Amino acid sequence: MARQIALFGHQVKLISPRFVRPFVKSIKNDFVDAEAICEAASRPSMRFVTPKSESQQTLSALHRTRQSLIQERIRTGNQIYAFLLEFGIVMPRGADIKKRLTAVLAEHQLPTRMLTLLVRLSDHFQYLRDQITSIEKELLIQLSSDDLAQRLLTIPGIGPITASALLGEMGDGLQFACGRDFAAWLGLVPQQKSTGGKTTLRGVSRREGKPIRTLLVLCARSYILRVNKESGRLADWVLSLMARRHANIVACALANKLARIAWAVATKKTRFEPYPSIMPG
Repeated sequence: MARQIALFGHQVKLISPRFVRPFVKSIKNDFVDAEAICEAASRPSMRFVTPKSESQQTLSALHRTRQSLIQERIRTGNQIYAFLLEFGIVMPRGADIKKRLTAVLAEHQLPTRMLTLLVRLSDHFQYLRDQITSIEKELLIQLSSDDLAQRLLTIPGIGPITASALLGEMGDGLQFACGRDFAAWLGLVPQQKSTGGKTTLRGVSRREGKPIRTLLVLCARSYILRVNKESGRLADWVLSLMARRHANIVACALANKLARIAWAVATKKTRFEPYPSIMPG
């Protein structure tokens, strides 16, 4: 609807429903909702959402579908392990469940109906794996023809899945005033508590966390694992932080920095340049 309205020359601004709800005065109806939307839109500090393009919506839909398939694959695998445990059979963990299940069933005697059920679950598990692989191939095809995606891939630790997620959620990044706003939107900033003129910064809260935040934290952890093999100012910063902070804090801090770098790469239309190390040796 936002794209169709924009075709008529209007400037479209989307408002999150939770920001409109406080302005609803009485029982919900169309007239009260319209009045609340107008009241919320007139606030100078109101935060708006930029409408997504068709390409962004497609990427976002692919990621949501992939995530749901991954969750269903995990549930199916856990069901297979649990059903076998009920019969006193412990199957080794691993990604290739079908091969392991075939070996386990050849060694143990189970009721015919249970065998049929386990084979059916194994086939369903394999089907989910094939669907996830197919979606990942579609993401790679779409990334190969996008300039912003190729520039995002130059950021250390960020791979195709995270780059496509950033492309789908952030776009050109112009809806955010600075990189910190983008990191705060993802939920990668400390929780702030202020009272009596005193500001206290707490840990990173899980409130309003987005799936892309999880991907950035995983990217940060993968970079930390090989940071000793990296060089440049980013690696120096991570090593200095690891010397005085817990690994989980370092991962969240690095994820915050990766989000800011991604915003800068998107808005300034540049690539990540690994500046040389300034530390001795």
